[in-house]
Amino acid sequence: MSRTNTHRAESAGGISRRGMLKAAGGLALASAAGTGAAALLGGTASAAPATFTHPGMLHNWGDLNRAKVRVAAGDDPWLSGWNRLTANSHSQSTWNPNPQATIIRGGTGQNYGILYNDIAAAYQNALRWWVSGSTAHGDCAVRILNAWSATLTEITGNADRYLAAGIYGWQFANAAELMRGYSGFNLSRFQNMMRTVFYPLNDRFLREHNDACITNYWANWDLCNMASIMAIGILCDDGPMYDQASNYFKTGAGNGSIRNAVPFLYSNVEGYDLGQWQESGRDQGHTVMGMGQMGAICEMAWNQGEDLYSYDGRRFFKAAQYVAKYNLGMNVPYTTYTWGTGQNCAQQSQTVIGSGSRGQVRPVWAMLHFHYNRRLGLDDRYIRDMYWGVVHPEGGGGDYGSTSGGYDQLGFGTLTYAK
Repeated sequence: MSRTNTHRAESAGGISRRGMLKAAGGLALASAAGTGAAALLGGTASAAPATFTHPGMLHNWGDLNRAKVRVAAGDDPWLSGWNRLTANSHSQSTWNPNPQATIIRGGTGQNYGILYNDIAAAYQNALRWWVSGSTAHGDCAVRILNAWSATLTEITGNADRYLAAGIYGWQFANAAELMRGYSGFNLSRFQNMMRTVFYPLNDRFLREHNDACITNYWANWDLCNMASIMAIGILCDDGPMYDQASNYFKTGAGNGSIRNAVPFLYSNVEGYDLGQWQESGRDQGHTVMGMGQMGAICEMAWNQGEDLYSYDGRRFFKAAQYVAKYNLGMNVPYTTYTWGTGQNCAQQSQTVIGSGSRGQVRPVWAMLHFHYNRRLGLDDRYIRDMYWGVVHPEGGGGDYGSTSGGYDQLGFGTLTYAK
């Protein structure tokens, strides 16, 4: 299905949600016919050229303008989110990038921490520029982005290289999206880096899964690569690339597609519908990570006029409620999960929910709460309690430890999503 066909009218009078956003928020639109994901690899792209909204990934113009106005007025919770941002060492305009020609994740010579720290700094400085207008921070963000696009040529390592290409791909693209049009930012060179360094690994993983059984890799592996493809598609105005990610979300064979990521549903559990997450029998750190990875996909799609948040009867919402409830210390139902592993699809099973890292704090809940509760008006009891009772106000990379898990999300949802 082409991306054009997935954007149906969602409001009275046949006006698309994209049209309402444009009218209400003055969103700038940019139209370009991208090269196309298939064409990049020598194939034929079948999807029609698309018109993209910019900024239009994790944040649209309205989100950013609201944060700017509310922080200037000293209003909470935006001010609390802003104070969390400005206190982070990565958000300082004195940050100096350390670009590498080769990034390694997994195996000998790992250096990928350099990349995720610089991405956090680029994103946080970009936010500070948007909200405060400080050119020192805008200049810093651009300095980081330009340094990497002039240097990085390869992401390698063992299988974990696909995690690096996925997680840092969608994050890097989001930082660049905030700075497009900024004086001195070499957008075309950055786009080329994303197409030639990140995208080929993202695409290869979703097609080949590192030559393993299609169910061998956990949902997060698919999700981060889907998110990267979607983000690069938006950054490069590439409709077929965007479609690749959106269609995989709906019907992909791997664990990142919505029905595989949420394999079991439970109706009216103490008044709420719940959905068991694919990694629930593994541990809760990775399960909560999944909320952030799928949430990023849904938010980016939303800002391009497509509602994946509500796809398949709000299946993701039910999963987020399930994950939040269990991580708040409550009981949830669990169905034995069986999957194929390795190259021969040898079966393994998890018979009980995994309690490891239960209650781990990650900055993923603001995005979900303010969408389901404030945009849609749904009773999101467990998501709400996780956000307001545990996570608020959300920080970002550098606030949740120095290892990679603390940088799996860009964060700062209190500042950017509060409504």
